[in-house]
Amino acid sequence: MTHDPAALYNAYASRDPRFDGVFFVGVTSTGIYCRPVCTARTPKPSNCRFFTSAAAAEQASFRPCMRCRPELAPGNAPVDGAGRVAGRIAHRIAEGLPAENGGLEALASEFHMSARQLRRIVREELGVSPIQLVLTRRLLLAKQLLTETSLPVIDVAYSSGFSSLRRFNDAFRRRYGMPPTALRKRVAEPAAGPLPDVEPLTLRLAYRPPFDWEGVLAFLGMRTLKGVERVRQDEYVRTARMGHHVGWLRVRHAPAERVLLVDLTPSLAPVLPSVLARLRHLFDLSARPDLIAEALSRDGRLAAAVARRPGLRVPGAFDGFELAVRAILGQQVTVKGATTLAGRFVDAFGEPVATPYPELTRAAPTPELVAAAEVAQVAALGIPRARAATIVALAGEVASGRLRLDAGGDAAAVIDQLVALPGIGPWTAQYVAMRALRWPDAFPKEDVALRRRLGGVRPAEAERQSQVWRPWRSYAVLHLWQRSA
Repeated sequence: MTHDPAALYNAYASRDPRFDGVFFVGVTSTGIYCRPVCTARTPKPSNCRFFTSAAAAEQASFRPCMRCRPELAPGNAPVDGAGRVAGRIAHRIAEGLPAENGGLEALASEFHMSARQLRRIVREELGVSPIQLVLTRRLLLAKQLLTETSLPVIDVAYSSGFSSLRRFNDAFRRRYGMPPTALRKRVAEPAAGPLPDVEPLTLRLAYRPPFDWEGVLAFLGMRTLKGVERVRQDEYVRTARMGHHVGWLRVRHAPAERVLLVDLTPSLAPVLPSVLARLRHLFDLSARPDLIAEALSRDGRLAAAVARRPGLRVPGAFDGFELAVRAILGQQVTVKGATTLAGRFVDAFGEPVATPYPELTRAAPTPELVAAAEVAQVAALGIPRARAATIVALAGEVASGRLRLDAGGDAAAVIDQLVALPGIGPWTAQYVAMRALRWPDAFPKEDVALRRRLGGVRPAEAERQSQVWRPWRSYAVLHLWQRSA
């Protein structure tokens, strides 16, 4: 955590949940300390003091806020020894956490607690039970599917996470006072170009403008996985594998509506919540570009770059393991060279997928398959043996569940896990944190292009200079990379 009060105040004012549990703010005018996501009125900067823990705030004679309950912040709840329960459960619900006890039991076990303890924490912090939270998420997704697609009602029910059509109808009537068919209408948005062989579902994902769509496509286009992704004609297309569900999807920009249009195959409908959550991470749709630009523009070195690229986003990852392998392949080689190696890797370990796009023929390799491979098999693709060993070791950690590369994870803990693996250094770990974990304050200070833009300085000096950009250093890095392109 930075100790710069200005950076901490910017993070506090943004109410960005990614900072929840990372620090606490004490308000001298009230004698109360809060979490950075507290909904109380934002105090003046001069009235704020910042602490790394709730205990430190209380030692300074601040009382805990009764509204945001600092003792229940991620990483600070009494039973939260594994860290960041609140952030993780919100992420899982967005991806379609099962309402049945099996889903809650599995989530609770990740944090070494019982399902009963997890239920208590969620109810105390959010005011509802996990089941109620999941039900709300399911019904909202069902409403979107009913109004934006022609998916049959029974498929809407299952795609939203309901186990039966009867339960879906009952829940919908109780919550909205009408049957689901009352919202039924066919989507009128025309597809941009032919989509042979299958009629896709089309959904909308909203964002806060401005949105640098061209910049996101340019970044992703230089780093596509051959056979898995394609960037062309103002669209992003890729294959997708979620468990046993395989298909493809296409993303387009509708600036007049301030949304991204997502076309996807009905085969992905059963895992739709997870697919949509991953796309929101990939395109950084939850960002607050106004606050980020305001903070970075205060530095004269970035002001012009920020003005040239309003609405810049940090592209995330559709799959954390996929991104981490791509980062390892990019060590000490050009972006183009890494793309070539990544294409060979996909050809060797990716599962064949049928799509209407000749360029998209495979799903990204799974960690389970790569973990079972011999290092020599990976090295035979032209990948240096040491790097091949790193990829196999990484796959083993992810496949076992010991390493989770999910958005919203504990960035500091995951970075430590990554650098503990042979062949992964600080640059790679910070890059993975920036994109796969969606950490807004990642800073790969060893990056050559980055240090060149800062005057050819050494990593330690780059780290020192970056302090004024906190907590948005990931966005500053993207601006600097674009300037050096």
